[in-house]
Amino acid sequence: MDIKTQLRQHFAQLVTLTDDEFEHIWPHFSLKKLKKRQFLVQEGDHVKYHYFVAKGLLKASYTDESGKEHILQFAMEDWWISDYLALYNNTPATLSIDCIEDSEVLTLSDDDRQKLTREIHAFSNFFLQKKNAGYVGLQQRVLLLLFKNPRERYERLQELQPRLLQRVPKTLLASYLGVSRESLSRLYQGEL
Repeated sequence: MDIKTQLRQHFAQLVTLTDDEFEHIWPHFSLKKLKKRQFLVQEGDHVKYHYFVAKGLLKASYTDESGKEHILQFAMEDWWISDYLALYNNTPATLSIDCIEDSEVLTLSDDDRQKLTREIHAFSNFFLQKKNAGYVGLQQRVLLLLFKNPRERYERLQELQPRLLQRVPKTLLASYLGVSRESLSRLYQGEL
């Protein structure tokens, strides 16, 4: 399937766009191809885009003062990613987003997103639903990290995103779950 069809089908999961509406939206997206380990966004960058992952796997992370990486989000095919704090507040990026696999993303500037949401009701509704789902997902993630043990966090991820578990290296998965690499190995072996 080509990327244009993939994006059209992605929208169709939540909203109905006419052919004319989609043809008006499509030119506002640009394709960006990235190699494994290449950065899409680096801490300190000016962030202007929403990124739709057409192919590949990316991670958004924060590196603390001691140099420890904390993974906030993974994004694979049909997911969206950006440093939303930087994007919406027009501040330098606090996150870095890099590729775990060779990837292809469609970029949409926030200016174009705003313009299109004013012009096309269904497009506005799509982004409203995506934002709401993002807020719910973030709240669930915070609650899991605060109140669930490593086994429960791992099982929840396994339940919600089994494909992700197969693609993410264990070191990165451990960081995402807030456990050590050794603890994650014990989870895999059923010891925890």
